Amino acid sequence: MSSLSFAARRTFRRPRFRSPCHLPSRLIHPGEFQPLVPPSPSSLGKPIPAKSYTRTRWWLRRLAYLSLATGVVYAVDTAFYEQCLTRTARTFGLGLVVALDYKINFRPDPPLAESINALHTRSAERLSDLLRHNGGLYLKMGQAMAMQSAILPPEFQRMFSRMFDDAPQNDWKDVERVICEDFGCPVEEVFGVSFAGDPTKGVMERQARASASVAQVHWARLADGREVAIKIQKREIARQIQWDLWAFKVVTWIYSRVFDIPFYSLVPYISERLFLETDFENEAKNSEDMARLVAGESRLRGRVYIPKVYHELSSKRVLTAEWVEGVRLWDKDAITRPWRGGWRQGTPGCRGMPLDSTDGGKSTSRQARPPTATTTTLLKPERTHWRGTNQRGGLGLSLKEVMTTMVDLFSAQMFLWGYVHCDPHPGNIFVRRTPSGQAEIVLIDHGLYIHMSPEFRHQYARFWKALLTFDNTTLREVATAWGVTNADMFASATLMRPYQGGDRSTATHLQGLSQVERRHRHYEMQQAMRQGMRQILGDETKWPQELIFIGRNLRIVQANNQFLGSPVNRVKITGMWASRALVESPDLPISEKMRNLGRHVVFRLVLFTSDVIFWVTKLRQFLRLGGGMEDEIEAQMQGMARDMGMELSGNVFEG
Repeated sequence: MSSLSFAARRTFRRPRFRSPCHLPSRLIHPGEFQPLVPPSPSSLGKPIPAKSYTRTRWWLRRLAYLSLATGVVYAVDTAFYEQCLTRTARTFGLGLVVALDYKINFRPDPPLAESINALHTRSAERLSDLLRHNGGLYLKMGQAMAMQSAILPPEFQRMFSRMFDDAPQNDWKDVERVICEDFGCPVEEVFGVSFAGDPTKGVMERQARASASVAQVHWARLADGREVAIKIQKREIARQIQWDLWAFKVVTWIYSRVFDIPFYSLVPYISERLFLETDFENEAKNSEDMARLVAGESRLRGRVYIPKVYHELSSKRVLTAEWVEGVRLWDKDAITRPWRGGWRQGTPGCRGMPLDSTDGGKSTSRQARPPTATTTTLLKPERTHWRGTNQRGGLGLSLKEVMTTMVDLFSAQMFLWGYVHCDPHPGNIFVRRTPSGQAEIVLIDHGLYIHMSPEFRHQYARFWKALLTFDNTTLREVATAWGVTNADMFASATLMRPYQGGDRSTATHLQGLSQVERRHRHYEMQQAMRQGMRQILGDETKWPQELIFIGRNLRIVQANNQFLGSPVNRVKITGMWASRALVESPDLPISEKMRNLGRHVVFRLVLFTSDVIFWVTKLRQFLRLGGGMEDEIEAQMQGMARDMGMELSGNVFEG
């Protein structure tokens, strides 16, 4: 043992004996001296079946089926139905979310929002996203609502001011399909154009010159030298319009029930107007009727121009009219800068002036014809010689003359003809200079018109005269005949300024109130405004539905005047046409026309005070002590609106 190494001794060391009391308790078996036996079945309890995950597999299968069905429906909807189902489902989903949001949070202390303003903001953003994602007729509806956004919270007003941006244009292949479907032959055969440089044929641009929510416009020169504007409806509109109008009706019906405002009665009339706007044959008829009425009115002849329509090249979805060169209404600098086009010369194409002033368009035609099919997409020559060598010239016109012509035109439509163009925003108005140096406005896009019956037209003229003479008896008489219970509020909405002859004793001011009191008072005023709308729109049998689009026309003309710096007394000019129409209308008896003639003379004297106010504001504007008359009116309207629970933002075209 002594010879073993230390490691070996550690390996073969005899273990020490330990008593059982020193062993760990975990090593002691209670049945140490009993044999091991299996437990009895009774001691194990009831058997438990193995987990099969049947319910989970059931839900997964149905989720897979639902996903597959949704994918198939979406694919079919996209390929064959222009996403009609998708857009309608998106509309219903958003409408439900917004309705629930307002139902829960439209109260002085909303539980799920910081304030009512925050509720308006997120609802406006949701609606804006819906309109832009769906596009097409939804953008047209957004533009229509933008004109009436004064009755909406300021968050919605700011959102709707972005509705006048250009819409994206369709690809050329979609344009070709529309033309082929309507005419039964290719574009080259319909218009006699060539995309390969054939010198015996005309030319056409594949890229649109303008794109709106429903259609886009292409320039072309026909083989005979005529330059035309070809308005082509976007291919998806024909399939989408029925679905979109149906969704509009359903959502409006739900909202009229949820918010207890009976505006659903207006939906059929609005839908009919929007549907007719997509019928280009109807637009061509409107255009020709308006051209005939303008030509028959000596006070507008030579001041207003309606482009000619070429019926042989038009259909329900394609409208071909003469091409018009001019300056857009929103380009104030180009309208007013000095004229450099030469003595006794006008802008190209204006009243006998050729589009190319040098040789009647022949040389330009050769320059515009591409040698190959892929050289360029824009072929129309830019005719800017009238701007001078440095391109800094303009039409040299007065904004007052331009705006006077515009107010005269739309006042004649309302009071003299009863045939009203309801979409006169700046994009639909060109300004040209005649060889005599006068302004001429060109009115395009004649899709949205309303017709006024003679009885309603006479009532509306009397209503306007009563507004300007503070004839409250006539004002309330006409308003009552229309089912309007708050005549003063309606008068202010018609004038686009506060009606000074009414009762303002109910005005409520918010100064001096605490934050909590202001919140509660603001909520109460919005509820009162909703009650007022319910009273105005409640009588479906009396309320003239044409007033929807007449108000749109008035609002756009007022915004145009304000944008140009309020160069004219719009209210006076409109009132003058209203009074004059009651004397000149051919469908009134001679005796009544003679009585109206005497009243018209007195009315002209009364309007002298309106001129005094207008020139005072012009002097203040010249001395930079304030804005124009429309700016003053806007400020007064904002003050009146705050008294009634509303808040008006800036110009309707702002943004």
